[in-house]
Amino acid sequence: METKLLSGALGAEIKGINLKDTSDKNIKKINDLLLEHKVIFFRDQIINAEEHKALAEKFGPLETHAYVKGLDDHPEIVRIIKAEDEQNQWGENWHSDVSYNAKPTKAVILKSIKIPPVGGDTCFSNMELAWETLDEEIKEKIKDKKAIHSSLGAEFFIESYKKMEGNKKRNYDEYSNEHPIVRTHPETGKKILFVNWTYTKEIIGMDKKESDEILKKIFEHQSRLELTCRFTWTENTVCIWDNRSVIHFAIADFYPGRGLGHERIMDRIAIEGDHPV
Repeated sequence: METKLLSGALGAEIKGINLKDTSDKNIKKINDLLLEHKVIFFRDQIINAEEHKALAEKFGPLETHAYVKGLDDHPEIVRIIKAEDEQNQWGENWHSDVSYNAKPTKAVILKSIKIPPVGGDTCFSNMELAWETLDEEIKEKIKDKKAIHSSLGAEFFIESYKKMEGNKKRNYDEYSNEHPIVRTHPETGKKILFVNWTYTKEIIGMDKKESDEILKKIFEHQSRLELTCRFTWTENTVCIWDNRSVIHFAIADFYPGRGLGHERIMDRIAIEGDHPV
């Protein structure tokens, strides 16, 4: 096995592991790597939908997305498609997946199907390191506080993407949940700064103006480059990230108007998490 670090903050590209091997020994090795690096990448992994699901199921129960329709034969797999003539890309803001759920996603296993020849990288930021390096005055103000995370409603997830469908079985209304601003990782015991620019809307029990000011400072801190890594995709790459410990940003830099209109297709499976504490 070979491990190549992507940055000093987080992330590693792993060689020498076959993701079709779902033995307890191999899964433990993968999970140990995930806890250490927080986001890990495996290139040249030819796995089908059944193998993708079999791998994910080893990490816990699978989610179905609240708003986006999965594949007909595999509803747990959301196929994320950016069409050639679309400028938006799903996930193009800093966020932690479905942090608005009562039990936010534990981890995501994303497989690349079709990748543009240029652009379309994904950035990740280490929220354990973000907490460690946060201004002490802000730490003191938020350490025992909770924040409201909002789903923003169904249109947020599908209206800009003509090749993605809504999940008609779910109520399309916006909903929200409260979570600790600083959560504890259930496996490592590490403290995590658990807010994000996309879904976190307000600090509970704080004046709205002060809440907005503090969240703005936190969001700017979370996106500092020294907390991040950036990954350039190739087809048949599998990424696993610890959604409890990172936020991520899918870069939509392959613009139709600049002659860079390309389709990008990814298959996403999410593993159900727990109630943050």
